[in-house]
Amino acid sequence: MSPQNPIFIPGPTNIPEILRKAVDMPTIDHRSPLFGDILHPALNGVKKVLKTSSAEVFVFPATGTGGWEAAITNLLSAGDRVLATRNGMFSHRWIDMCQRHGLDMTVVDQVWGEGIPVDRFAEILTADRGHTIKAVLATHNETATGVRSDIAAVRRALDAAGHPALLLVDGVSSIACYDFRMDDWGVDVAVTGSQKGFMLPPGLAIVGFSPKALAQVENAGLPRTFFDIRDMTKGYAANGFPYTPPVGLLNGLKVATDMLLAEGLENVFARHHRIAEGVRQAVAAWGMKLCAARTELHSDSVSAICTPDGFDANRIVARALHTYGVAFGTGLGDVAGKVFRIGHLGSLTDVMALSGLATAEMVMVDLGLPVTLGSGVAAAQEHYRQTARKDG
Repeated sequence: MSPQNPIFIPGPTNIPEILRKAVDMPTIDHRSPLFGDILHPALNGVKKVLKTSSAEVFVFPATGTGGWEAAITNLLSAGDRVLATRNGMFSHRWIDMCQRHGLDMTVVDQVWGEGIPVDRFAEILTADRGHTIKAVLATHNETATGVRSDIAAVRRALDAAGHPALLLVDGVSSIACYDFRMDDWGVDVAVTGSQKGFMLPPGLAIVGFSPKALAQVENAGLPRTFFDIRDMTKGYAANGFPYTPPVGLLNGLKVATDMLLAEGLENVFARHHRIAEGVRQAVAAWGMKLCAARTELHSDSVSAICTPDGFDANRIVARALHTYGVAFGTGLGDVAGKVFRIGHLGSLTDVMALSGLATAEMVMVDLGLPVTLGSGVAAAQEHYRQTARKDG
C-alpha cells in the first residue's frame, strides 16, 4: 500500500505530523528532571480526557491488552467471580485472559451486533446477594462489530442492585473519540491505548484506577511484576518509572492530550460523530446494513458493514489494499468474512473520509456488488456539507 494514503482500519490510526515529530526525539536521561517534565503533564492530560479528578493514571509500555492484564492482576485473586458479556472479538479476548488467570467467569453470550445486556446484568447482580461477583467487565466500544454499549447504564444496574463489584471498562477504541466520563459513570478502571483516539503509534497501555480500585490493590492475589501499579506509583513519585520508560511515546502522549484539549473534548466528540454519520449515510446509500443492530448502538469509531450472504467480505479488504493501496479492516471471529470495517477515529477529516468511501465504492463495483459509483460519496458529501462549521 502507499504510505501517502490515509488508512481506514480501526487502529492503529493515522498519525498527525506534529505527533510523529513529538515521538521522534533525542535520547534523554530518564532519571533526570527532564523526564518528569514529560511524564506528569502526560498523566494529567489523560486524566482530563477521562474526565476524572480522583483517579490515578498509569502508563505501561504495552498495548490495550497489557492494560487489561494490569486491571485484573492488580485487583483480583484466583477464583474470584467476574461478570462479563461476549458480544465481539475484544470482549471475548478479555474473557479469555481472565480464564487463563484462573478467574471464575460468568459470561452472558450475546449475538454479535448487540451491546451489553444491561437488563440481564441487573438480574445477575441482584440475585448475587452474597456479593460473590468481584468485578464486572464492560467493553465500551466493541471494535469487531462497531457496537457502542451504555456504560452509565451498567453503573446504574450495579447501584440499583446495591452491588459493590468493581466496574472495569475497555475504552481502547472509545476514549478520546467520544464522551467518556470516568467519575460520573463510576468507572473503577478505564483501559485504553496510544494507537486509537490519542493518534500515536502502538506501544502505550493507558489505565486509570479510581480511589475504590486503588484501595483493593493490596488485597489482590494474582501475580504481577511488570504491571504492578504499586511499583509504578513509587516510580512516579521520583519522576521516573520502575524500569526504562518509552520516553518518546510519553512525549507524544503529552502533546496528544494538549492537542485534544486545545480542540476541546466536546468538539473532538462532535467531529467523530459527524464523520461517522457520513459513513453511515454512505452505507445506507449503498443499500447495505451495519453489523450494529440498532441506531443507539452505532459506534462513532468504526463501522462494520455487512456484505451480501455468500460474498466473502475479505475480498473487499484485499482488493482495496492491492489495487488501490488503501487499508480497511477485516471481519474478526464470528463475523469474519461477513463484514468489512471502516475505521473513522483519531486523526481524520471529512475529506479523508470521502477518499475512503470513494475507494470502497470502486472496490465493490470492481467485485460485482450492486453499488452505484458515487452514491455513497454523494450521501456523505451532503451530510458533511449540511453539518460543516460555517466560518464568517
